Amino acid sequence: MDLSILQNAEVKEIVGTLLFALAVIHTFLVKKFAVWAHRYPEGSLQENLLHFLAETEVVFGLWAAVLFIAFSCFEGLHAAIDYIESANFTEPKFVLVVMVVAATRPVVKLAEQLILAISRILPMQESTAFFFSSLAAGPLLGSFITEPAAMTLLALVLKERYFDRGIGQTLTYAIMGLLFVNVSIGGTLTHFAAPPVLMVAGTWKWGAVHMLTNFGWRALISCLVSTSVVLLVFRSQIAAIEPPPARDSYIPRWLTGMHVAFLAVVVFFSHHEDIFFGVFMLFLGLVTATREFQDSLKLKEGLLVGFFLAGLVTFGSLQSWWLSPLIGSLNEASLYFGATGLTAITDNAALTLLGSKVEGLTDAMKYALVAGAVTGGGLTVIANAPNPAGVGILQSSPAFSGNGVSPVKLLLGALFPTAVAICCFWYI
Repeated sequence: MDLSILQNAEVKEIVGTLLFALAVIHTFLVKKFAVWAHRYPEGSLQENLLHFLAETEVVFGLWAAVLFIAFSCFEGLHAAIDYIESANFTEPKFVLVVMVVAATRPVVKLAEQLILAISRILPMQESTAFFFSSLAAGPLLGSFITEPAAMTLLALVLKERYFDRGIGQTLTYAIMGLLFVNVSIGGTLTHFAAPPVLMVAGTWKWGAVHMLTNFGWRALISCLVSTSVVLLVFRSQIAAIEPPPARDSYIPRWLTGMHVAFLAVVVFFSHHEDIFFGVFMLFLGLVTATREFQDSLKLKEGLLVGFFLAGLVTFGSLQSWWLSPLIGSLNEASLYFGATGLTAITDNAALTLLGSKVEGLTDAMKYALVAGAVTGGGLTVIANAPNPAGVGILQSSPAFSGNGVSPVKLLLGALFPTAVAICCFWYI
């Protein structure tokens, strides 16, 4: 790093970056905290504290609280409050709302029926066809209902279909890595559904045609290829998985239609938190009135994911002092591969937002930045905003033995689909 950059940085930026680095390290240690918790008596203070530290979703919110205390000490309480109030928390609030709405029984059942309808067209055994349609076609729904909603729906469907069925660790992380990567790139058919694209689309005047012709077809090829290869490698294990028993869960069509309408309205007003929260209140009333057709709402999971993303937002702007000069100093190839790598430790939406503020980027460099950001979006939990939603839903599965998701195994599981995405987005 250029020493002058460090010299020009403010104290709060350096402190924010150091605490951000500690938070990133914490995410890679969550499984260790879970293991350490088992060394203490159940219900003891030590066990409860370590289990709390082992919750992936609390990591960045916890360190954001440390950041707020540090700001209060260095610059005063009013300065710390002003900083928090200057941050834009619309995305975390939206993810909370859209996750709860998308995780209701009528919406999940509809998504499962759509995946089944696609799988029946494929010339494959039912179990393998369902796997292919859910992980190749399912992530593309993110281009229309937003990536957080697509992640929520697919995670719930895959949890019941595979993760709760006693599959091995290798297949568990292969599916999870494939899901995260495909959702990250699957939202690029349009200009409003993927967080890293949304951050630059208005500034750079990118519309649906631009996204489809530059990103969308590459995403489609990548999803098809990576899913096909994973299916081929694990075909015997996947074919042996029996579908879960059918549940007696009749849902009136009018109710499913109302849920879809609420989801559509929330997505439409995704940038207007006062409106989509008002819609959410009305939605909660509908769920209460039709509780016989509902499962328990995923409020806890949604709140935890929103808390995680709010922590990321709190740290985001404090990284511009080193990220912006770094982005501006790279050529096209190094920008693409640099963005792919940086996304693993920096939320890809924050990365592209900072990139949009760099003057003089050519069209090729703009493509390299965004393509790299979505390519690396499945490597870690923090790489893409929908990932914490997937972790929050899946980590309770028996496949993780009660120890949570291993960041290292997730990284390894995502390497192959990420390599396929690199080939599609950079070499084709």
